[in-house]
Amino acid sequence: MKNAHSLDMSNGPLLKNILLFALPMVASGVLQILYNAADQIVVAKWAGGTALAAVGSNAALINLLVNLFVGLSLGANVIIARFFGAGDDESVSSAAHTAMCLSVVCGLLAMVAGLAVSRPALEWMGSPDDVIDQAALYLRIYFLGVPFSMVYNYGAAILRAVGDSRRPLNILMLSGAINVALNLLLVIGLGWSVAGVATATAVSQAVSAGLVIYCLRHAEGSHRLCWKKLRIAGDKFWSMLRYGVPVALQGCVFSLSNIVLQSSINTFGAAGMAGCAADATIEGLVFTGMDALKGTCIVCIGQNIGARKPERVKRSLTTCLLLVTAVGMAFGWGIYALRRPILSLYAAASMTQTTVTAEEIFFFATQRMQIVATTYFLCGLMNVAAGSVQALGAPWVATVSAVIGTVGLRLFWIFRIFPTMEHTIFNLFLCYPISWVFTMAAHFLCLSILLPRVLRGLRTPLPAEQS
Repeated sequence: MKNAHSLDMSNGPLLKNILLFALPMVASGVLQILYNAADQIVVAKWAGGTALAAVGSNAALINLLVNLFVGLSLGANVIIARFFGAGDDESVSSAAHTAMCLSVVCGLLAMVAGLAVSRPALEWMGSPDDVIDQAALYLRIYFLGVPFSMVYNYGAAILRAVGDSRRPLNILMLSGAINVALNLLLVIGLGWSVAGVATATAVSQAVSAGLVIYCLRHAEGSHRLCWKKLRIAGDKFWSMLRYGVPVALQGCVFSLSNIVLQSSINTFGAAGMAGCAADATIEGLVFTGMDALKGTCIVCIGQNIGARKPERVKRSLTTCLLLVTAVGMAFGWGIYALRRPILSLYAAASMTQTTVTAEEIFFFATQRMQIVATTYFLCGLMNVAAGSVQALGAPWVATVSAVIGTVGLRLFWIFRIFPTMEHTIFNLFLCYPISWVFTMAAHFLCLSILLPRVLRGLRTPLPAEQS
């Protein structure tokens, strides 16, 4: 059953619906990045560049464990979108309740794993002695809030699958504002440094979890959350695993390669770590816009497959590819053109301490931005193509292509090519655009084979229709 918060992507003007759905997702992602940027600016100014390095260098390890479990939420997103497009209310309800049960289980598993491996993983990554203690403290507190993060991510996946991207945005606006306020209180007021940032994040995650549960409890459609219906339905569970496990493993392997990359970044010292951490946050603004279009494409294709509308499936893919190219180029080149005033927020914040200077942060961040930000649209094309392959029913194909084309090539670059080159951040990150091109080509090859097959299947009448 559709309601006022749902957006039916299988009917009405396609471009308008895509933009109406994608813009709140873009805004959600931008808000997350801005809140993270505020975290880093606060900790850099009032705790120093070493603390900034401790917070920023944890991203790869956090993504490794979190993506392993959040990836399953994509499975919920895909199958609920299909059921919603087909008007199968009973299956939407069953899948939604299964997803929320999984969110709790996955959250607890991620928390336990994160607490267990935090310090050993940092040691393996070669975190400098002046960074590792603060980094380990940040991770221990952060992972205590991961169960709440999982509940939000799975709940948001349910809402977005039925075309509701606005309420996840509203939730992030409130929880993010709480995060920033707590940062100011705990870091500046109480002097908690990285512990304050981590605590603020955990509390804001708990708020977002509570709010998404509230939205699902008061939903008008078939995805409404009822405590008595909370159970894992076997058929929905296995369908989620079919789509979600490949994505989870892909995210895990990607994060492993980024951990190896972070180990190479660590060889540039606290200055290189802080510069890359600052730039990664800024580049996240570009990525979140492109990733929103990937999520939009998955939902749009899923709903139209459920509604058996092949032409809209094809148009959804084409429209999202054009939009992601425009967004990636405009935002990527935009932040590169404005790099000095943007990076100065981080650099100026770090001038209050002596370990890392403002100029060092700017130097290393600019080197990375020169090669990554200006070519980021390639990553957007790659991700939309990968999401389309997943939505069309071939998640393992997308995963294998990504692992071989991206992870394999990056590891080869880090261990074989980079050691023979001048030791610069620019040369290290050359592996990004090169891997994006190879993987994008592999995904488009898959689409050229898979898409015609799916469209032919949708054009074939069902047995009931033939009779």
